[in-house]
Amino acid sequence: MAKPTLNTELVLEAPNRIADSGGGFAVDWAPVGTLWADIQTRGARERFTGARETSAVTHKITIRAAPEGSPRRPSPECRFRSGSRVFAIQGVAPMDQQGRFLTCWAAEGTPA
Repeated sequence: MAKPTLNTELVLEAPNRIADSGGGFAVDWAPVGTLWADIQTRGARERFTGARETSAVTHKITIRAAPEGSPRRPSPECRFRSGSRVFAIQGVAPMDQQGRFLTCWAAEGTPA
């Protein structure tokens, strides 16, 4: 298995739920740390949600592993950010048996 080329800087962000006055909450995103990643585009799709057309691009993102339980280890509730690009993490798994790298599947979606 070839070693990934970690050449893209990403900020890992975790959700911070803030109570609103109506009994619900708003989500604010807090940066957890900066990681270097290898991003590979996997696919794209467009669909209608109600009266709006949306598009989503899926990516396989490889990063150096962090120990289980570490705040620097991505989880499906987190996201990556690169400037104005946002990647919602959908799943995380070890890339290799040695546990040196993690593979994150993520969707980058924007209204069309």
